[in-house]
Amino acid sequence: MTDQLLIRKVPRHVRSWIEKKRVEHGMTQQEFVVSILEHAFGRSELPLFPAAVRKVDVSGPESLPFTFADFFAGIGGFRTALQSLGGECRFSCEWDKYSQKTYKAWYGDTPEGDIRKIRTQEIPDHDVLAGGFPCQPFSIAGVSKKRSLGHAHGFKCETQGNLFFNLATIIEQKRPPVAFLENVKNLQSHDQGRTWLVIKGTLEQLGYTVFHKVIDAAGWVPQHRERVYIVCFDKHIFGENPPFRFPEPPPGKRPKLADILETNPDSKYTLSDHLWKYLQNYAERHREKGNGFGFGLANLDGVSRTLSARYFKDGSEILIPQQGSNPRRLTPRECARLMGFPDDYPIVVSDTQAYRQFGNAVVPPVVQAVAREIIKVLTWQVMRRGSLFNAPRRRAKAS
Repeated sequence: MTDQLLIRKVPRHVRSWIEKKRVEHGMTQQEFVVSILEHAFGRSELPLFPAAVRKVDVSGPESLPFTFADFFAGIGGFRTALQSLGGECRFSCEWDKYSQKTYKAWYGDTPEGDIRKIRTQEIPDHDVLAGGFPCQPFSIAGVSKKRSLGHAHGFKCETQGNLFFNLATIIEQKRPPVAFLENVKNLQSHDQGRTWLVIKGTLEQLGYTVFHKVIDAAGWVPQHRERVYIVCFDKHIFGENPPFRFPEPPPGKRPKLADILETNPDSKYTLSDHLWKYLQNYAERHREKGNGFGFGLANLDGVSRTLSARYFKDGSEILIPQQGSNPRRLTPRECARLMGFPDDYPIVVSDTQAYRQFGNAVVPPVVQAVAREIIKVLTWQVMRRGSLFNAPRRRAKAS
């Protein structure tokens, strides 16, 4: 028996990745390949590089097989992005039945329901915990609405705000190497910054290094949409200073709204005379008071306002001008494009539900860009230690 190993017909993108990484780490091709094989041999029971062979979509040299869990999944904006980079979804959670229907149609499985009823020991181990935890208690619109109704908001909102702590409990007990979260920009300023201090402090107390940045999706899609992205690395695995940085928008010409519009939209999306007159009068009343409230007639050569979950009501924040006719709403397909979802994803719910779903979603191209930077850190850790896990996973008592 010989100790020689000959591998034929290695795909070009794999060869390119091997060459890039072995140069970065000052290794020969043989040393690099052997280190990967030794790594896989020694950790078959763990999520990264699992023993079961799986087919992954490798979209670039930074791609690396990894597993993830999708919490507060909505319609799967995180899943679309992470799967495109080689990620395998091991668990998903979303309580809304209409979002579950879309998720099932797009990904083939139905998410678990209420996160408060999930037993953590039933959640499989995973490399990345992803989630856009509920933002209504922290958003500018959400806070204004709750105050007008005399309701609590932020962490005092028992039905939504405290769900972050359910997520924190799962992070504490499952110890994912990476937690990748998203929320509205206003999260950092809510309650004079105290809400954010609690969230960041909780994650740090759990032993994670926390990176956060507000990113405008306008660099990737033709929509002004600012969201805070939070990336957390387990200090017991990556140390105190993992080499992570947030991405910059892609170079070159930026997308414009005209790029995502349908050529012959159904006339039902054109505003009625009554609604169009109402919106104009509403805007005029606020202009007289010195306010900026009103409809948004979009610049087709620029980017739109932020698409919100209330878009189904009148479409006022993003109206498409039409020559010789009243303006129109975006169609649900145009909303999907505005958020960066592929055209081959079918819309399987009513227009009202579709508008809500896209308005609440994350932007997959932005998530993908941040995830690429996360994968670089995972690769750095594997090459530095020979394994993603340089210490046993610590477990708290399961609930």
